[in-house]
Amino acid sequence: MEWIIVSLASLLAGFVDAIVGGGGLILVPALFATFTNAPPATLLGTNKSASICGTAMATWQYSRRVQMPWRAMLPAAGAGFTGSFFGAWTVTVVSADFLRKLLPLILLAVLLYTLAKKELGRHHEPRFAGRMETALACLIGLAIGFYDGFFGPGAGSFFVFAFVRLLGYDFLNASVSAKLLNLATNIAAIILFASKGHVWWHFALPLAVANVAGSLLGTHMALRHGTGFVRAIFILVVSLLILKTGYDAFLR
Repeated sequence: MEWIIVSLASLLAGFVDAIVGGGGLILVPALFATFTNAPPATLLGTNKSASICGTAMATWQYSRRVQMPWRAMLPAAGAGFTGSFFGAWTVTVVSADFLRKLLPLILLAVLLYTLAKKELGRHHEPRFAGRMETALACLIGLAIGFYDGFFGPGAGSFFVFAFVRLLGYDFLNASVSAKLLNLATNIAAIILFASKGHVWWHFALPLAVANVAGSLLGTHMALRHGTGFVRAIFILVVSLLILKTGYDAFLR
């Protein structure tokens, strides 16, 4: 029964994550609710090992249909990997508890800004090119990558919002680029978790298969329905993240 519950959660997580990120909002609580006595690090490592497969599949699927700015995003992915690994190391020596109460407020600001700017991310009009685009993408990768390794919730949504707001991408192209950077930050996290034995590989395989299936469906939906659909899912996911992180910070 446990396999069925967490596999269905992984399927839904892959679907949501492929569109706009935020799959951890579904799979992580499902793992914690199902395996109440397991070490948190092991559940987080298992989540990462499953979700990275769906993220890799989404990245590949998107790159076949949407033009990826590889010259800017490959260095940015490297910066994201570095930031994530350094963030994961930092959390071993510094507590991330101060972010728990700050995060829902930051997410609320992102949501309100997106709702107020109704044309935000509807048109793909990159503001920069060449070295400037690469430099800004690397800064985004380094900063949000560090956050992803240090704390994590909402990192995919932050990548999407940063690409839309700072680089002028539409939501679909921002989501495509965010997938590549998320892939890099997840690899860094898995290296750390796996090296310390915090991955249940016997659960990771079926969860990965389910996550890839969800990812294929989510990618298909995003490509079929376009930017408006991705924007709507972004607003929904950020709203749910506000509720989840707000509950964790102020009510639990």
